[in-house]
Amino acid sequence: MVELKVVVSDPKTGRAYNVDASTGAAGAIVGKKIGDEVDAGPLGLAGYKILITGGSDQTGTPARKSLPGAGRKKLLLAEGVGFHPGMDGERRRKMIRSHQITPEFVQVNARVTTYGEKTLDELFPKTEKAEGEEKKPKEKKARK
Repeated sequence: MVELKVVVSDPKTGRAYNVDASTGAAGAIVGKKIGDEVDAGPLGLAGYKILITGGSDQTGTPARKSLPGAGRKKLLLAEGVGFHPGMDGERRRKMIRSHQITPEFVQVNARVTTYGEKTLDELFPKTEKAEGEEKKPKEKKARK
C-alpha cells in the first residue's frame, strides 16, 4: 500500500498545502519523474495540474532531477540538491535518490501550473487550531 504526502505550492499566494495521497491517488504519481506535469484530479484538486519539483524517501534522502532511473546512489557532489558546501571547492559523497517517483517516497513536492475553478483556500479551509497558532507569538526561552 503506497502512502504519499504531496506538498502543493501555490506560486500566486506563496502558500503550501499538504495533501495525503493513499493507494489510488498515489498510484497516479508513482512512476512519474521530477519535471513531469500531472493532473491533480485524483488528489482532490479538480481542474488543477501540478508540476513535480522534488521529493524525499523514508530516510529523508532527497531526490535529484539530474539522476536518471529509480533508486538511490552515492554521488560526489559540489553543490545543488542534497549538498550545500561550506567552503569554496568542497565536495562530498552523498546519498541521493533518482528522479523517478517510487513507492519508497514519503513526500513529493509540487507546484500548481494550471488552476481549477475553485481556489486552493476553498479546497483547504483553515482549521480553528491553525488560525490560533498564527496569532499566538512564540515564546523565547531564557538562557541560563
